[in-house]
Amino acid sequence: QVQLVESGGGLVQAGGSLRLSCAASRTPFSIASLGWYRQAPGKQRELVAGITSGGSTNYADSVKGRFTISRDNAKRTVYLQMNVLKPEDTAVYYCKVNVGLFEAWGQGTQVTVSS
Repeated sequence: QVQLVESGGGLVQAGGSLRLSCAASRTPFSIASLGWYRQAPGKQRELVAGITSGGSTNYADSVKGRFTISRDNAKRTVYLQMNVLKPEDTAVYYCKVNVGLFEAWGQGTQVTVSS
């Protein structure tokens, strides 16, 4: 069974930074597409950033220039570096792994940005 363990969330002031990590086990990580999503209270879950097995990345317009997604296949970990955080970035952040038609989600980590 695939297991995804997220870490790095917390409380930060506006303008600050956080780095989220998501470690995966029991999945062919190097060929997986990976993504970070977030869900704020009362809102739908949305894609924040994605990275393919080849390293191509895409970002939501709201985070372009502030967030960076990266992956370390040797460590089976995907990261989300979040800079210049804003109160509207407050949400539960989830990582997702896709391999073909298979997908798995992490349990989520809370990010709270105070103004």
